[in-house]
Amino acid sequence: MSTLEIIGGVVLLVVCALVILLCLSQDQKSQDSMSAALTGASSDSFYGKNEGRTKEAILNKLTRTLGIIMFLVVLAINLVPIINK
Repeated sequence: MSTLEIIGGVVLLVVCALVILLCLSQDQKSQDSMSAALTGASSDSFYGKNEGRTKEAILNKLTRTLGIIMFLVVLAINLVPIINK
């Protein structure tokens, strides 16, 4: 194993652990449309308009970004041995 593969493996482990923690810390979205109809919940509320600034939106963006980083690190780890030949 080369040094780049070891560094990539460590980075991959850290990113995977962060993705798991972020996914576990997010609230579960309710898909019960009947209760939304009864309670009058709509996306036209203050919460719906400021959805990009909430804790959930920040967690979603971080999870998406770490997922992309994880994908790129996996590609890099698999391409390093091919390039070094």
